[in-house]
Amino acid sequence: MANSQRKILVTSALPYANGPIHLGHMLEYIQTDIWSRYQKLRGHECYYICADDAHGTPIMLKAQQLGVKPEEMIAQVQTEHQQDFADFHIEFDNYHSTHSEENRELASDIYLKLRDGGYIKTKTISQLFDPEKSMFLPDRFVKGTCPKCKSEDQYGDNCDSCGATYSPTDLINPKSAVSGATPIMKDTEHFFFDLPAFENMLQEWTRSGSLQQEMANKLGEWFEQGLQQWDITRDAPYFGFEIPDAPGKFFYVWLDAPIGYMGSFKNLCDKRDDLNFDEFWNKDSTAEVYHFIGKDIVYFHSLFWPAMLEGAGYRKPNSVYAHGYVTVNGAKMSKSKGTFIKARTYLEHLQPEYLRYYYAAKLSSRIDDLDLNLEDFAQRVNSDLVGKLVNLASRTAGFISKRFDGKLADIEDMTLTNEFLAKQDLIAEYYESREYGKAMREIMALADNANAFVADAAPWQLVKQDDKQSEAHQVCSNALNLFRILVTYLKPVLPKLAEDVEAFLQFPLTWDNLGASLANHEIAKFKALMQRVDMKKIEAITEASKENLEVQKAPETELEKDPISEEISFDDFAKLDLRIARIAKAEHVPDANKLLKLQLDLGGETKQVFAGIKSAYAPEDLEGKLTVMVANLAPRKMRFGMSEGMVLAAGPGKKDLWILEPHDGAQPGMRVK
Repeated sequence: MANSQRKILVTSALPYANGPIHLGHMLEYIQTDIWSRYQKLRGHECYYICADDAHGTPIMLKAQQLGVKPEEMIAQVQTEHQQDFADFHIEFDNYHSTHSEENRELASDIYLKLRDGGYIKTKTISQLFDPEKSMFLPDRFVKGTCPKCKSEDQYGDNCDSCGATYSPTDLINPKSAVSGATPIMKDTEHFFFDLPAFENMLQEWTRSGSLQQEMANKLGEWFEQGLQQWDITRDAPYFGFEIPDAPGKFFYVWLDAPIGYMGSFKNLCDKRDDLNFDEFWNKDSTAEVYHFIGKDIVYFHSLFWPAMLEGAGYRKPNSVYAHGYVTVNGAKMSKSKGTFIKARTYLEHLQPEYLRYYYAAKLSSRIDDLDLNLEDFAQRVNSDLVGKLVNLASRTAGFISKRFDGKLADIEDMTLTNEFLAKQDLIAEYYESREYGKAMREIMALADNANAFVADAAPWQLVKQDDKQSEAHQVCSNALNLFRILVTYLKPVLPKLAEDVEAFLQFPLTWDNLGASLANHEIAKFKALMQRVDMKKIEAITEASKENLEVQKAPETELEKDPISEEISFDDFAKLDLRIARIAKAEHVPDANKLLKLQLDLGGETKQVFAGIKSAYAPEDLEGKLTVMVANLAPRKMRFGMSEGMVLAAGPGKKDLWILEPHDGAQPGMRVK
């Protein structure tokens, strides 16, 4: 395989700075880190950069709740994020924050270039407004008494007690959940990025091979619906960057978040004399740029981001690689079951390389979800890493130290070595194309061959016979040489093990020296490299991850006596995952007077929801429309089937009922922040 040196910039999506890293997040950083480490192992000039995504309303409100400045909170969270990543051996060349001067300058620069190019439009919209806090409010930040059942402390769009939907203005005694003030309606001018102006370029780019086929197909559906202008404005107060020449107007967090890739790289360039920002980001750049992301943010990275770069005169990424979600034991991560596992909780009990290997063994170039089956995890790590890989060294290294002065023999029969080396191009191709699972299978098949060779030769028997000492020396030296090749192949996945093996063999593990001879080379005394996974440790992790959800529930009689006990915190608000969804299919539910059965497309994931909107809509009126749904509502078993979320609607009821229909650049899967 030709291997001329490449200049590569690789990024992972920026973790949001309002909470800890969990094992679902870690999939992406491990996937990217393996790819970056592989490129460096091949001698390429590769830089892996990331940053905390540090802006937005949730961060502003959480900081208020904690009684600290947002800057203090994001600094603390960033410290925790970086420690988790470091302990999982994620090797960033730079880790920064979107709340930085580099990002402010680049966001302003890109915005002004877009504005001057005619790609920024203005429009007046009407929103609920908190007169005390002087801030615009989403419906969910308005609370009051239900106009139907008179239950207090209900949200501005629907009643949790009786299920009624209504407009926030229908609430009795409506109050802002932020300040307690009575909200008013107010007009505001917002800026919109003219995404439709880039439709032809985007159609071509998304089909150019820069995206996975599944992603390109999904984007094709969005082109058919028609691209919308994108609202990039948020009004003060807002934690973010103020828009140039527009006092009190701030960039929506999703505008400056991807620019954070450039900001972090700019920060790295400023710290080094040998790096040139323009060489990687200019329109005519020959360097390579790759983004690794989750499937839930495909729209931003595959339409908004390349369009912004094009409009501002920068280069577009070579590729955007999306991955699926992590499930645990075949189901969504669950706090009640203890399978919503934080990175730190895992690290307190198990070695990080177990998870790095397990994820690698199950990853492909596709956007499939990955299941972390905890029992399979333990069995695979124990079988592959301990039973096959490390066992190869542990059963032979002692003889080299005790019988042969710690020195390896000049291997006479190179048959197995050549067989191992012949796989390097195939394994390299699997790493390059992100087919890690295939690479791990090839490597473990080689490990099986090496172990079969040792078992057949039985060096523990040979060393007992005086006339077989040379043969024993050959077998053990051959085994350790094969072990060296295997660990070199695995170095991007298991960097700490590779480091320990380099210390043991007293020899650097590089791709270029895969075929090196270690004849008469002295090795250090062997020390245990890896322990088996004990299921008790996994049980301890799930136990430590369980949250007692019962404490959040109070008896109805108590709630009736004391409505204040129903109050929730900003943290509870932050838990709501509001997403844009496209109604892919709508149909009547037999024997149901109020319900329609909806199939909601979240941009890569489909959910089934039963919605009580039959009085206002015929199914054919809904198909193809966009709406807003609560995507992280626990599934509810109904007589007609499983309902996996809630559609947001407003109005007094019957025919006067309107599903919330977002516009202005909204697309399936987008988070409503």
